Amino acid sequence: MKKHVILLTDADTAPAVELIESLRSAGISVWVKDLGETLDAEFVWREGPREDSPHPLAVLYPIPYGANPQQLRLIVDRVGEWWPNVPLVACRHGLDTPGAVDQHGTDNQTLKRVGFRAIADSPPQLPALLRQVEDVVGTGELKLPAGFKSIPDSHAFSLPDSLGKQHLRGAFALLASLHLASDQKEAGQAALAGVARLVKADRWSIFLAAQTESAEAVKFEPLAGRNFADTGLLLFDQEWQRELFGHVEPTDEPESKAAHEAASRIEAIRKIENGRRVIALPLVSGERVLGVLEGRRVKSGARSFSRSETALLTSLAIPIASALSHSVRIAEAERLSLTDDLTRLRNARYLRQFLVNEIKRARRYRSNVAALFLDLDDFKRINDLHGHLVGSHALMEVAAVVLPSVRDTDCVVRYGGDEFVLILPETGVDEAVQVAERIRAKIEAHRFSGGRRLKFSLTCSFGIALFPLHALSPQQLIASADRAMYQAKAAHKNCVRVTADSETLDKDDGRGTSSVRSTQFQRIPGEKLIS
Repeated sequence: MKKHVILLTDADTAPAVELIESLRSAGISVWVKDLGETLDAEFVWREGPREDSPHPLAVLYPIPYGANPQQLRLIVDRVGEWWPNVPLVACRHGLDTPGAVDQHGTDNQTLKRVGFRAIADSPPQLPALLRQVEDVVGTGELKLPAGFKSIPDSHAFSLPDSLGKQHLRGAFALLASLHLASDQKEAGQAALAGVARLVKADRWSIFLAAQTESAEAVKFEPLAGRNFADTGLLLFDQEWQRELFGHVEPTDEPESKAAHEAASRIEAIRKIENGRRVIALPLVSGERVLGVLEGRRVKSGARSFSRSETALLTSLAIPIASALSHSVRIAEAERLSLTDDLTRLRNARYLRQFLVNEIKRARRYRSNVAALFLDLDDFKRINDLHGHLVGSHALMEVAAVVLPSVRDTDCVVRYGGDEFVLILPETGVDEAVQVAERIRAKIEAHRFSGGRRLKFSLTCSFGIALFPLHALSPQQLIASADRAMYQAKAAHKNCVRVTADSETLDKDDGRGTSSVRSTQFQRIPGEKLIS
């Protein structure tokens, strides 16, 4: 089913023509919704809640000049009501500096605090940005009510005085394991494994608060859950260490009423629900409620959670919440370090990691990995003629043209300047040539605007190399594709060349007609031909 997004508009905003064109050129359909209208039955039927209805990638909102946080919060609340759990993405009107803001507007950090999942600095960044949003499971944060101090009381940082030596050692082991978590799932996994050994319960779960500004209307998304009813005595031993590195599926049980009460009152709640003994503790970090830690005792005759157990869990909830919060920042920092600021494609650092993993997998399963090296022809002419801002915008447009031509499992990288690298796992020579030719033709046919309603054309040259046919290491593979690309440059540009003997696609004579012709490809100097 074709991917689509929902674009929000209002009567005072001009149609986002460039935004729509950028998405449609990337193969993403756009459904337009006027904020001044109600969500009629027709739109509900097309969008949901039917199980077979298409699920939107995101809801897009073009940020108007002069928008203030109060106005934007109203937008966030309305989107949360109409399309719960769908990421809300902001798009600016092509500011010159990424992350910049007009003199009356808001910066990117403010937009994220308000509730936007991601921000595109210009419309051509959207296709790559949406691909990242699609790959990341978003977790929201519930803002604390006014008057709640961001720093808890000093006793909250201390473990209960009555804690025995065994529990004390266990608490320190739990805290140490939280520091090893690199993402929220690992942090939640470590928390559940440790808490279950300190406080007995039949089931422990962690729920994350969905993005909302209203404590009364908070919604939860399950992060992790595990049953401990039949596990017997749990110790901080080798089994605990295995649990830290094991796989925990998200809980399929809904949160309790106590969880909602704990999030709204910002305190531990002990209740009996449907004959079950339940305890729920808010996970608070700074001025945010990240979620709730919930324990259940479901067996008949199970005792309630004691005051000493509640005190211990209350103390542990603070470092657990901190680990969840820091893991998000770590994951976001890592994502940014692997993302090109301009195009929002992956960068060369990510390419190295991806290629190493794919070649390891190809060796194991005896498959191919194709590397396509793309270089824009005479791109310096665009910068010299129209300026570097137009050139930068054109690179974003190139990214939007390339992405629809590859699979979700493929990797598209801005390698540097006007160079791009595409990695296609499990792809042979013929398939790689077809992909390269398809992209080459699309770029040649596209009319680039440069963000200034210009109409100019670009062409590109491709070099192709395959593992293990042409190279046996990631470095050799990229180098081989790079050399093949220079062969394409030498062949009057705007064509595709493969490192070894194979079919090549070329331009006839520059008169606008293309043809496929089989030629005996010459050996590139320095390359060993592998039979």
